[in-house]
Order: sequence, then C-alpha cells, then structure tokens
Amino acid sequence: MSSNKTLLITGVSSGFGRALAQEAVAAGHRVVGTVRSGQARRDFEALAPQRVSAWILDVTDFAAIDGVVEQIEATVGPVDVLVNNAGYGHEGVMEESPLAEMRRQFDVNVFGAVAMMKAVLPYMRERRRGHILNITSMGGFITMPGIAYYCGSKFALEGISEVLGKEVKPFGIAVTAVAPGSFRTDWAGRSMTRTPRSIADYDALFDPIRHAREKKSGKQLGDPAKAARAMLAVIASDAPPAHLILGSDALGLVRTKLSELADEITTWEAITRSTDG
Repeated sequence: MSSNKTLLITGVSSGFGRALAQEAVAAGHRVVGTVRSGQARRDFEALAPQRVSAWILDVTDFAAIDGVVEQIEATVGPVDVLVNNAGYGHEGVMEESPLAEMRRQFDVNVFGAVAMMKAVLPYMRERRRGHILNITSMGGFITMPGIAYYCGSKFALEGISEVLGKEVKPFGIAVTAVAPGSFRTDWAGRSMTRTPRSIADYDALFDPIRHAREKKSGKQLGDPAKAARAMLAVIASDAPPAHLILGSDALGLVRTKLSELADEITTWEAITRSTDG
C-alpha cells in the first residue's frame, strides 16, 4: 500500500474507526473521517493535523452523503479506500423489541453503508480502482438470542458486500466484508442500544446472556489496534478476500456454524432433492 492512499472512514470517534485511523496515519496514509459533532471533529483533527480531516455526517442523512463525498473528492482528492465502520448494536429479545428499533438498526448498519458505497462508486469506477471495506461482525455468520436485529443487519451487509464485489471486480474495485469477533471497543457498552425487558418467559434464556455480555465489556480478547493493522494488510493486498474474519473466537464460532450447517444440509438432503422435476 503506497503512502499516498486516502482512506475515507465513517465513524472515527471511537472503536475500530478511531483505531484504524490512527494506524493508517502512523503508516503514512491520509485519513478522512466522518463524525457527528463539531467537538468530535476537532478532537479527531488534533490527532495529526497534516494527515487527517473530519467531516460532520450522520450516515442516516442519506440526502447529504453524495454532497459530502463530492466535496471530499474535490478538496482532499481521490478516495482510494472507503471503510464503512459507522454502526452500533441493538440488544433485545425480538418479541419485545419495537419495529422502530429494527428500522434504526438497518438505517445505520445497512442503508447508511450502502448509501456511502453508492456515493464513492462512480469515482472509483471512473478511475478503475478502489477498495471498499465493510465492517460487519461474526454476527453476520453466527447468531445468539437477543441480537436478532443486529445479526439481521450484519447478515444483510455480508450478502450485499459479496454481491457488490462480483459486480465491480471488472472495474478494478475490491470489496471486503470484515467480520470481527469480540474486541475491546465500546460495542457492548456505550454504543449498544438495549430494549427494556417485558416478557418473563424469556428470562431464563436471555438474562444470563445479557449479564455475561455486560460483564465481559472492556475485557474482550481482541485488540482494536491489531484489527486495524490486519485491515491495512488487506488493503495492501493485490488479491484481498471477499470475507475476512478477525479474532480466534470468531474463527472458532464461524467454523462451528459452517460445520453444523453442512451436517444439517446432509441430514435433509433427500428431502431437498425430492422437489426436483
């Protein structure tokens, strides 16, 4: 990865976005980050005034995205890499969780990411080069009770990323879905929205999961700085993957899921084949 790459990273105030921005700047790259307040903008630009700039943008303000990207292209220069990092987690039993929470989850995690991709693609396609990284989650492969809306949004982004990668490969554009496991970000803390409990029937199943997640917050195995360096390695690759899993916990859980799925497919294969002709 040459030193003159420009990365556009959404949500650089904390978590993976901030870690990736810091590692990218340390490696000699230029970073344009999106934030949601003037104070966050000032804080981010103070990291490295000559190599970073911030733009105030809420990724759910779909009407504003094209204009912001246009301004970045005109004033900063060509965006070589888009990193869709902005997102959050929703926790709540599905029956208890209002549909409005699902809409908000998908607006941020899916529609916002897609809107950003649609904004940068005309420029990347014209230049016949570019790379898009979509930060998904191991929750885009595996599931657990209490995060149905979150997993749904990440499954969606995994699928969209894979399809887009096939559509834009002829133009020299790569798309990688990055699926982290448990990392020491504030995903399970400040960044998580939690629906209040209301149905006692789910207590035995869900309460231990919620308590374990709260207890583990801030003590996860994954190091965000190491995740950032892994993403920079992928960006530097001449043959980047369509999917990248980060963290040994995610690796184990995803492998188990795929193995169980293969077993289930085999078990029901006769019924599957019985529908032909």
